[in-house]
Amino acid sequence: MRDEVDRLVAAWKTQRPDLDFTPLEVLSRITRIARHLDIARHKAFADLDTWGFDVLAALRRAGEPYQLSPGQLIQETMVTSGTMTNRLDRLEEMGVITRKADPKDGRGSLVSLTRSGVRAVDSAMEDLLQREREFLESLSKSDRALLASMLSKLAAPFDEQI
Repeated sequence: MRDEVDRLVAAWKTQRPDLDFTPLEVLSRITRIARHLDIARHKAFADLDTWGFDVLAALRRAGEPYQLSPGQLIQETMVTSGTMTNRLDRLEEMGVITRKADPKDGRGSLVSLTRSGVRAVDSAMEDLLQREREFLESLSKSDRALLASMLSKLAAPFDEQI
């Protein structure tokens, strides 16, 4: 037995040898890894939490001047407008974003990263990548590439539904 899922599947196979447990072998491992990844992300994101990191990361990925409209942020983070407003209020209170009127659209606004926001998201990303590297230490470079490709193939149909 290599891991806990092997133990669980072996026990199930003695009780239900008629079933194919392949989905459990794959998806239970993904679920268990996701739990550990959530813990690592929580530590890496510190005061930002996952939702804060998601917003700041979307702004950072946009490139200089690290600015998007609330509508673009809603698209990037897949949340409702009410949720986004709440998140932006909290991030503005933290001093990591600013909001100003959109000069091209008098009714709209633009959200921008502050210098503090750039430092926070960059630091969180560096910390996250270090933690995630540790998750993958047992895999060779080619195994990591193969796993990334296979997970992409598995995830693609879900992304098409969005």
